[in-house]
Amino acid sequence: MKIVACVKAVPSTTEVKMDPKTNTIVRDGKQSVINPFDTAALELGIQLKERLGGTLCAISMGIPDTVRLLRDAVSRGADDALLLSDRAFAGADTLATSYALSLGIERLAGDAAASERPAGDIDLVLCGRMAVDGDTAQIGSELAGIFGMPCVTAVTELMEADEAHVVVRHETDEGTATVDVPLPAVLTVSKDIATLRMPSISGVRAGEAAEVCVLNAEQAGADLTRCGLNGSPTQVVRSFVPEHGSGAVEVAGSSDEQADALMAIFEEAVR
Repeated sequence: MKIVACVKAVPSTTEVKMDPKTNTIVRDGKQSVINPFDTAALELGIQLKERLGGTLCAISMGIPDTVRLLRDAVSRGADDALLLSDRAFAGADTLATSYALSLGIERLAGDAAASERPAGDIDLVLCGRMAVDGDTAQIGSELAGIFGMPCVTAVTELMEADEAHVVVRHETDEGTATVDVPLPAVLTVSKDIATLRMPSISGVRAGEAAEVCVLNAEQAGADLTRCGLNGSPTQVVRSFVPEHGSGAVEVAGSSDEQADALMAIFEEAVR
């Protein structure tokens, strides 16, 4: 199998800085880690590679420092890694991000034009269910749309897998469901589906020696009108850090009286 795991660098702290012009997170690489949901996708990819054979590539879009995290992915079991990095990609929403990632996946997919499959010889694309710094949960579904692949979101358990299909259990609005999915496909996974292993000594050495392929927008063949802020139909209008005061108001009385008092406080707050 040929598996791709999408990973994202996210802040390791809740104390993040926002760019006042673009209303996006300032990503300077300091204290960044792999998105926790993506670590689960990466570990699932490693387990499938060990079970069925084949290769696993970790792919990301981000600043140059993201190479550090991709080398870490190699140290834990990925065979190689690819980074899309260019100022033209900055400020991307999920649609522009998915477009950029799809270009990288196509680069990994071999000769897709000569194949009847939508993304060449890629069998499975794995993503975390969401990113902890955005919580949109859209990248996996959008990649599936770009490639015309079936997609299962919020996967909590991999029950069966071979070169032709996977059987998974996933969360739905009505509860859980079991789905038999033909490959190639895209899965977005829950954080609890797998815990990323620690790297071995030989893995650390492999990660340090890894040649991470870095592509800018031109090298990836990107249409600049579909990249970054230019290619983002959704943008953050305003962002702010909530102010926390030390004051408190005690609301006494019966439950009805407390409800009326709380409603008056809420109405005053929104005026």
